[in-house]
Amino acid sequence: MEMTELTSGVVQLQYALDTFYFLICGALVMWMAAGFAMLEAGLVRTKNTTEILTKNVALYAIACTMYLICGYTIMYGSAGWLLSGITGDGFTGAAEPATYAPSADFFFQVVFVATAMSIVSGAVAERMKLWAFLAFAVVMTGFIYPMEGSWTWGGNAVFGMYTLGDLGFSDFAGSGIVHMAGAAAALSGVLLLGARKGKYDEKGKAKALPGANLPLATLGTFILWMGWFGFNGGSVLATSNVENSNAVAVVFMNTNAAAAGGLIAALILSQIMFKKADLTMALNGALAGLVAITAEPSTPTALQATLFGAMGGLLVVFSIITLDKIKIDDPVGAISVHGVVGLLGLLLVPLTNDGSTFVGQIIGAVTIFGWVFITSGIVWFVLKKIMGIRVSEEVEYEGVDFHECGMEAYPEFVNN
Repeated sequence: MEMTELTSGVVQLQYALDTFYFLICGALVMWMAAGFAMLEAGLVRTKNTTEILTKNVALYAIACTMYLICGYTIMYGSAGWLLSGITGDGFTGAAEPATYAPSADFFFQVVFVATAMSIVSGAVAERMKLWAFLAFAVVMTGFIYPMEGSWTWGGNAVFGMYTLGDLGFSDFAGSGIVHMAGAAAALSGVLLLGARKGKYDEKGKAKALPGANLPLATLGTFILWMGWFGFNGGSVLATSNVENSNAVAVVFMNTNAAAAGGLIAALILSQIMFKKADLTMALNGALAGLVAITAEPSTPTALQATLFGAMGGLLVVFSIITLDKIKIDDPVGAISVHGVVGLLGLLLVPLTNDGSTFVGQIIGAVTIFGWVFITSGIVWFVLKKIMGIRVSEEVEYEGVDFHECGMEAYPEFVNN
């Protein structure tokens, strides 16, 4: 009897610790929403700041609601809000097997959905209609993301044909599932939107449209860097025994190392290419390092993680320059950071994880990107026909803050 009681007590303690760890990591990932908001607010012009903040706070609320209503059910086949409201079932009670509370799992998953949607807002900034963006957020968070998530973390067969895991696909915390998916949705929207007025001259050469607040952008990067420990660390899914605790520590160490490597590499490359230490490239280098390691932060050594992050930092600089040359206007570099480097992260996995293959990673990347890009393109196109997705040239010139939100973030500097 005493041994049974002791065993029961250990199980309950593990359940409590893992649930608490899930919730804390989820809160860290939720804080990344603030990071995206600050980063994007710092990289857009003064006249567009209020609207980008409105987008970020509203998309978070929409993501939480849509994933609760139907997204979680689509992705994992578990009871969402509608079903739980009818049956009294859903996110309450103990998980089977009892490892952590189902509601903690939901919370951890829903903040990932919001992260994917946050990536879109920066890429389409300064010229997209607010309500068109929010309408897209409903579909992205309630259906598009949960469907591709069901084929990856949900373990379901793609269109009933094959499971990506069986083909050798692995994505530990979401370089492809979250980041590349968000970039694919962003790219489809940017292609339909077109570039901002004044971004390219008559010869097609890109002109700089500097952000309004680089201290804010830097703060946003630090917030994202911190939140990423929950993003990657929480994906270990437990911390209540020695093996999992060690895994969490390694993931934290490698996540930090990759971010540092990405920033240093991007900063050095920008000095070489532009003869200047470009802060925005350095910030995107740190984020690129984080994205690169997200697909597999548990198996590399710390030095490997630093090198992987550095590869992401170098790649993001070249990608941003290339997208500018082909007139894909991304005010914050989101498509490069999360899409191009997200693909790099997936391709790096087999170098340290024997459970994955390059073929499996490529098939997984093509599946995720293809699904999100095509379905997002359809949604953007329908929204364009129904309500329009781009503000008028006059509104864009004057700034979307006043016209879309009725207020200025920096009233002393209107039209700057």
